[in-house]
Amino acid sequence: MKKILLINGPNINLLGKREPDIYGHVTYAELLLDIKRWSNSLGLETKCVQSNHEGVIVDYIQSAMDMFDGIVINPAAFTHTSISIYDCLKAVGIPAVEVHISDPTKRETFRHISFAGMACLKTIKGKGLKGYKEALEFLADYLKDK
Repeated sequence: MKKILLINGPNINLLGKREPDIYGHVTYAELLLDIKRWSNSLGLETKCVQSNHEGVIVDYIQSAMDMFDGIVINPAAFTHTSISIYDCLKAVGIPAVEVHISDPTKRETFRHISFAGMACLKTIKGKGLKGYKEALEFLADYLKDK
């Protein structure tokens, strides 16, 4: 069974409360239940973590070495600012997929660049919470023969 580390960045824990016109009404707890269900259906073991602190996210990525086969990451606001997350994703060499609930390219111009995405195999954006499912499906397929 392939193991996936799913990392969520700042304010994702506020899903359902934070700007529901952009992020919807589903809570973070409900998202975690969906991720567990989707992972099980794909034969994946997925560990979900969330932090509002950049260094903690870097620590999560580093800890994935030799423990996880893939990473799904929604770096949230750190997408546009964090070279350290980019560097860490490159350093560990674990196949990663970036997810964004909204489409950052259709929002403020400062959101148009993604440093983390430059270190990922694929970016999924603007598909709501189903983007996480698509990322898990992509990694399940990518890792199938590895």
